[in-house]
Amino acid sequence: MHSASLWSPIMASDLIRLKNIGPASIRQLREVGIADEADLRKLGAIAAYQRLRHAFPREVSLVMLYALEGALRGCHWNRLPPGMKEKLQAAARIKPRATR
Repeated sequence: MHSASLWSPIMASDLIRLKNIGPASIRQLREVGIADEADLRKLGAIAAYQRLRHAFPREVSLVMLYALEGALRGCHWNRLPPGMKEKLQAAARIKPRATR
């Protein structure tokens, strides 16, 4: 028996198979026009992040940028190659917050 309550549009997306991408991220990605993995790959992590940051300025942090890049590379965002986070920040024109 297949229950309709178990089905979710989120689970139907191939984005759910990507590392670092969960249901909340999928909802946000869809709201900015990124419906599937092909859309994300075509746009790239930086442009996708910029769309998300514009649409959800209080909810989207640098971790989303790293998560998107990791998703495209098939790795956890915290395992990006050395220097990649800084390159992503520069490409997205983000200044890291000063530490005190």
